[in-house]
Amino acid sequence: MRWVIQGKDLQVTDAIDDYVRQKIGKALARHQDITTKIDVKLSAPYQAKKSSQQSAEVTIHASGTVIRAAEKHENLYASIDLVTDKLARQLEKYKTKKQRRAQPKESVNTEIDPSIVVSELTSERSPELPPKVVRNKFFLMSPLSVEEALDNLQLVDHDFYMFRNAQTGEINVIYERNHGGYGVIQPRSQDS
Repeated sequence: MRWVIQGKDLQVTDAIDDYVRQKIGKALARHQDITTKIDVKLSAPYQAKKSSQQSAEVTIHASGTVIRAAEKHENLYASIDLVTDKLARQLEKYKTKKQRRAQPKESVNTEIDPSIVVSELTSERSPELPPKVVRNKFFLMSPLSVEEALDNLQLVDHDFYMFRNAQTGEINVIYERNHGGYGVIQPRSQDS
């Protein structure tokens, strides 16, 4: 298991490093068999900034999936404690779902009805892009079912998750809707 512990506007002392490894290591003790890399980012704002919140963000690479949690608190050690608790819950949820998925079950129809289309989303319009790209991210995209993508969305703690649909082979985006539930964005060819 590889550890990367970084500080932004913060010197990662030996005491902080030991505390992070001890707390997160204890939370991961039951999941070491699936964990390959742990990326910890700690940050403290500049003194000039008004916010005194210190944050801890942890990304765990586990068996081909990514589990991410972030927490803020006025005390750095408290934010580490909070993010550790959140990670422990997410890892248990992931492991339970993985075990449940390994058991045989009835097949569920997850096809999306193509006739349900919101016209304003599919109408011709030119997108407005920011003046410049500020960050590029690259990552491996293994084919996933919609259910697996939903599980991953819940684990990364984001509003959306991009994935390669195992059924179609195309890139899709699953997202959390503002009014509850989830949506899937799929590409459509010109002639459909």
